[in-house]
Amino acid sequence: MAEMIEIGEVEERVILLGVETGEENSMASLDELEELVDTAGAITVDKIIQNRENIHPGTYLGKGKIDEVKERIWELNATGVVCDDELSPVQLRNLEDALDTKVMDRTMVILDIFAARANTNEGKIQVELAQLKYRAARLVGLRNSLSRLGGGIGTRGPGEKKLEMDRRLIHERIAQLKSELSEVKRHREVLRRQRQKNHTPVAAIVGYTNAGKSTLLNRLTDAGILAEDKLFATLDPTTRSLELEGGRKILLTDTVGFIRKLPHHLVEAFKSTLEEAKYSDIILHVTDASNPQMDMQMHVVYETLRELQVGNKIMVTVFNKMDQAEGEQLPRDLHADYQVRISAKTGENISALQKLLEEILRNQSVYLERLFSYQEAGKIQQIRKHGELLLEEYRPDGIAIKAYVPAELFAGMMEGRLERQDEP
Repeated sequence: MAEMIEIGEVEERVILLGVETGEENSMASLDELEELVDTAGAITVDKIIQNRENIHPGTYLGKGKIDEVKERIWELNATGVVCDDELSPVQLRNLEDALDTKVMDRTMVILDIFAARANTNEGKIQVELAQLKYRAARLVGLRNSLSRLGGGIGTRGPGEKKLEMDRRLIHERIAQLKSELSEVKRHREVLRRQRQKNHTPVAAIVGYTNAGKSTLLNRLTDAGILAEDKLFATLDPTTRSLELEGGRKILLTDTVGFIRKLPHHLVEAFKSTLEEAKYSDIILHVTDASNPQMDMQMHVVYETLRELQVGNKIMVTVFNKMDQAEGEQLPRDLHADYQVRISAKTGENISALQKLLEEILRNQSVYLERLFSYQEAGKIQQIRKHGELLLEEYRPDGIAIKAYVPAELFAGMMEGRLERQDEP
């Protein structure tokens, strides 16, 4: 009887490559790339950095370093290399030819992770759109090598014909996905308008990937979303309602994590999700206070928000993981309007964050002290629902109230045109 041979899944063993040009800490960036590679399911066997004035336009690395990498691939039995920057089609092709192995870049790895993490229909559309845009750009760079397959002078090679067909199919699919995304965006705008009509304030939770955004949302609202110690553990946005101590409700929306060198295709594809920050009243910027790279991560978040044209928002920096933070000095953010230090995991100082949110909403509200007739009792129900009712006293001549109410609700009451939003 023939012996059965078990074939296991081939383990991806990769070497990480980076270029140090003096602009940023390349080793810290490679450490983060190692985490990305690990999340994607591969093992890092070595990290190699070349010091150069600029990245080589044709091969990413210089010739001497390419020879060194080739040697290491053979010694370590590596199955591929991952470059820490997005490669141009020419760099990708030339490096593959020079190393004779699979070449990937940071963008490919991030797209792989996003593809594995997307659960909702919207998330899947966004990821596929980003992947196709990335692939379309790569097809352009393959034109020369594929067209060499042509048989004679002036004839079109089968490679180029196939390439044009692939390109057409990709662009058709991109157009279809964009149409589906615009439908999702319309639906999002309807929900957004409904929230505005209901005078419900919204806080968008933003931050670097793995800063603890999902853990915080779970802690505040029992949202029950996956919160792993991994990059991009959650991809699909979640919105939950939080009732504060004074009875005021606020919607909290989790957004996709930011990362340095976040691929442009992803920012474009996820714009409708990330725009939650643009239309929110408050931004909760969750920061990992225990990370040595905290300042760089905060800078990346602010840069990404700027790219999304998110401005003039109340910014609350939430320094998370304070239970793991080392050093005497307390972290600070000079760009924030408010700062609070917490641990979402242990629950430390969560009540201070809730009080801060209450204070911000109160500052945005109008103080109302008034006597309503009993016929106007419905208005008090609206105040209870959308504002903060401090006092409610039933007197023979009516109901005396003291409350903080949203400015729009206050204006409606003063003009006597309050809508009956509590009715279906």
